[in-house]
Formats: sequence, C-alpha cells, structure tokens
Amino acid sequence: MLPRPRIRPNGLRKLFQSHATAKRSIIAAPRPGSGPLMERRSDRALPSVSSTNFRWLRTLPIFAVIMVASTLGIFNYQKQSSSVVSSTLYALRTNPEARQILGDEVYFASQIPWISGEINQLHGRINISFWVKGTNGRGLMRFKSERKTRMGYFETLEWSLEPEGGKKISLLEKQGRDPFQQETADKIAVAA
Repeated sequence: MLPRPRIRPNGLRKLFQSHATAKRSIIAAPRPGSGPLMERRSDRALPSVSSTNFRWLRTLPIFAVIMVASTLGIFNYQKQSSSVVSSTLYALRTNPEARQILGDEVYFASQIPWISGEINQLHGRINISFWVKGTNGRGLMRFKSERKTRMGYFETLEWSLEPEGGKKISLLEKQGRDPFQQETADKIAVAA
C-alpha cells in the first residue's frame, strides 16, 4: 500500500484564510427613484419585513363581492336560459287571460331578469317566479310543478299571474286544463 499524504492543519488554515479575504461588503437595497438597477448582486441586503404593506387584505373583500356577484349572475343566466322559463313565457303569451291583463308583446320586465326560485328537474321540483310586462302593464308570474315518482310526469301545481296593484289570478283554473301536461300515446285518440 502506498502511504497517503497527510493534510496538515496549517494547510487548512491557509485554505480558509484565502476565502475569508475575498469577502465583499454588503450593499444596501436600491431605494425608490434611485434609477434603474443594472446589476443585482447576490450578497445585497434584504428589505425590511415591516415595510411590506398587505395591500391584498384591502382588495380581498372587493374580490369576494365580485366573485359572489358573478356566481349569482351565472346561475340566474342558467335559469333564464332554461326550457322551463321559455315554455312558461310562451304559455303566458298564448293565454287569453294573461293577454287581457298584460296586453301584447309579453316578455321579461327588465333586460336582465331575476328568476327567483328553484329549477331542479333531476329531483322533480320546479318553483320559479319572475316579472313580466306587456303593452298594458306588468305582473309577477309564478310557476310551481313537481314530479311525484322518479319516472313520472311533472304535475303543475300553480301557474298564476299577479298584476301590479292587483290580486293574484290562477291561470290554471281559468284555462280548464293544464297547458304543460304531457300527452301519452294511450291518451291520444288515433284517427283511423
């Protein structure tokens, strides 16, 4: 075996002393308005923690309000685009009693209507109301329907119109039959 050279402590001291002499001085962080920073040294001083402002804490409530308003708007638009709303609006336009109260050109009362209530076709619950207007006036239309069994048909429980300053009028009782009732093949008489 070959003898290993022995590292002497004096040699180590010289090695560490040579690195200690290359130590650079710490440079302060640039100040606002001091001009462009052309070079960033790695040994610069860090900014103080106390100078950091928590601006995001002031904007957090604004962000929350915007998110809640956007979510409500999206869900309302989904209800407005529903086939249930468009079908009830069509049935309201073709109903003679509603046309007598509201007049022609029956549509939503505002450009961005608020559809209040629930449209849950999966669980068989529809309960909505929204404002409508025509050439003669405005009114609150309510529609409530439910499905008793999983594979059953929806049964309309309430379809009414309440004009501004007037009393609630049931459009189901006036018509005599449910305009939303689905017909099955065994109920339809086939002409021979």
